[in-house]
Amino acid sequence: MAGAGLLSLLPAPALAAPGITIANVTGLYPVQVSRVAAPLSTAEVAAAIRNWPGKIAVGGGRYSMGGQAAITGGLHLDMRGMKGLVRLDADARVARVQAGMRWRDLQDLLDPLGLAVHTMQSFSNFTVGGAVSVSAHGRYVGHGPVVNSVRALQLVLADGSIVEATRTRNRELFRAAAGGYGAVGVITEVELDLALNTRIERVVEAVALEDYPRYFRREVHGSGCIFHNADLLPPLFNAPVAVSWRTTARPVTEPARLVARGQSYGLNQNVLFAMTELPRGELLRTHLVHPLLLAQPAVKWRNHEASLDVAELEPHTRAMSTYVLQEYFIPVRHFTGFARAMALVIRKHEAQVVNVSVRHSPADPVSLLPWAKEEVFSFVVYYKQRTGQGAQRHAGVWTRAMIETALGFGGRYYLPYQLHATRDQFNRAYPEAAQLRALKRQVDPAGRFSNELWARYL
Repeated sequence: MAGAGLLSLLPAPALAAPGITIANVTGLYPVQVSRVAAPLSTAEVAAAIRNWPGKIAVGGGRYSMGGQAAITGGLHLDMRGMKGLVRLDADARVARVQAGMRWRDLQDLLDPLGLAVHTMQSFSNFTVGGAVSVSAHGRYVGHGPVVNSVRALQLVLADGSIVEATRTRNRELFRAAAGGYGAVGVITEVELDLALNTRIERVVEAVALEDYPRYFRREVHGSGCIFHNADLLPPLFNAPVAVSWRTTARPVTEPARLVARGQSYGLNQNVLFAMTELPRGELLRTHLVHPLLLAQPAVKWRNHEASLDVAELEPHTRAMSTYVLQEYFIPVRHFTGFARAMALVIRKHEAQVVNVSVRHSPADPVSLLPWAKEEVFSFVVYYKQRTGQGAQRHAGVWTRAMIETALGFGGRYYLPYQLHATRDQFNRAYPEAAQLRALKRQVDPAGRFSNELWARYL
């Protein structure tokens, strides 16, 4: 891990080192690669691809959790050095960035101009290219995946050629690159729509489970909400606590415009430990954390809420246990049925789920592998898992049960997490994979672009 980190800092297009380990944030499923390239430009990416005879995988922040950023014995393209701003048109609200730029670095440039990222994840540590590649989304109301704010992508193909892809030019490549996990090319530049930075106010409400879809339609959708999610808490996961951030003209209660970098999150770590290790610890969230949210008014800048640091979720150590995510996308009409069935699976298998965060997305008409074929609620499952082999097998059992439950309600599961799904489950969740295979045969006939995800399923 240390070797890979050092290599990522060096400008050489490709560096040989036997047995380099590419790890992810969970510490699970490290991948041994043969070579790491740390390019600083699109030209260096193209050269690295042309000069490498074997398999190639692409990585950014390495927050995917099942080997999506690397392929055993292959070349790992570490994109984190490609973090420059290509151009910024503040009047048109458009930015073009290198794919390895992190959202937080872009926010630092946008905030003095009164601008904000249009759509991104809930935390700012992820790279822009990685977010597009996994078809990421956040808590933004009505936005759907990041690709809905993407105007253009620059891609390097398997033969080293450089192409521009938009919704009208090289359209199929654009669709396949968004949520394609590097299957058809390497994203090297991203052109994005931007938004205005506005003041937002937090509103927290408890809602009955069966009433939540109507509540969302009435109180959230089209009501000036920028961010929204609902928390479902253990042990029953049946009492949504809706957290909305709505535009406001009120004065801010948080003077900082962005979350300060490098903060210590010891209190968060201690609370997380207590919730997962102490007897009845799961009740801390219900009886302490959410009452504090209800009691304290909060008005802040949009950029502050969008610049959260994943360090606040980090445990003191991942040596014995780690924190992992799953996510399921369920048609709106099946919200209540799935929520109840999901809770039964979690309790039956005694999964140590800390929280389930519910978000919303309209249908995705752009991505070739869409997780939202229609309007959906997404269920983001955040859980604690021991790091041993037995715990990994147990996680696989209840994850497959969760996937089967989602499929039974016409839903899909999200691909950047542990690779527990069967191939049959993958094919039923993403029948469009046949189109991706066909396109890949055209643009990458030798199958050079791969990773542990696609080696298993594609």
